[in-house]
Amino acid sequence: MRKWWIAAAVVAAFVSVAGTASACPQPENYLSLGDSLAVGFQPDAAGVGRPTNQGFDPVVARHQGLRLTELGCPDETTSSMLAGGTCHGATSQISAAEQFLKAHRGHTKLVTLVIGATNVEDCASATGIDLACVQQGIGAIQTDLPVLVSRLHQADPHAKIVGLNLYDPFLASFLQGPAGQDLARQSVQLLQQVNAVLGGVYTQARVPVADVETAFHTTDFSGAEVPVNVAAICSLTFMCAPAPVGPNIHPNTAGYGVLAKAVEARV
Repeated sequence: MRKWWIAAAVVAAFVSVAGTASACPQPENYLSLGDSLAVGFQPDAAGVGRPTNQGFDPVVARHQGLRLTELGCPDETTSSMLAGGTCHGATSQISAAEQFLKAHRGHTKLVTLVIGATNVEDCASATGIDLACVQQGIGAIQTDLPVLVSRLHQADPHAKIVGLNLYDPFLASFLQGPAGQDLARQSVQLLQQVNAVLGGVYTQARVPVADVETAFHTTDFSGAEVPVNVAAICSLTFMCAPAPVGPNIHPNTAGYGVLAKAVEARV
């Protein structure tokens, strides 16, 4: 009788474990949010920009074994991410993100947020930088980003959020002679202001920052004819590519790989 009882218990336990194993577990998710960098935006051979699968987030998802969902939107600013009207129809990207996180609550392991570049990128041109425009963009980041991060935390407190800071595509102007060199140096100073605001908000919210600025050697003007930071921007983006592909501010595949490493250093 005792042997029979033990055998029955073993069979029952096996059936219970087998039943659990046969159930489909909910996958662990990675939610990618932000602007064009969050969808791997790149110019095609005709110079037309399109989302691609060459971005940083597919690399991170593959390395971390996560299922990727991209909600990023080209041309998104911090303000439009809150208000909507750019890519998500009647809703906004942050609302779509909240819906996703609530639907997968406890099963979203990683959220990346790359935003802020579009707030200020139109402030620079070949003729100079509109300082009032930059300050307006920075002000919007200071106002909007804490709200965005807070709403993500509230939607799923268990999801790890990593924020990205920015590189400086306008370093490429260094190759255009003395005036371009002055513009490049000024652009780095202004980018550092933007990144300081991004870093301050993220740090206050206890969100680790993927240091893209350092990964792109943004402040390193050392070197002979072509400084280290200028060479990096030419090799990692399409800013120095010939027309019609360039100049384009978005990373090439190698550049997105650098972003992926910066994110993974904080995961």
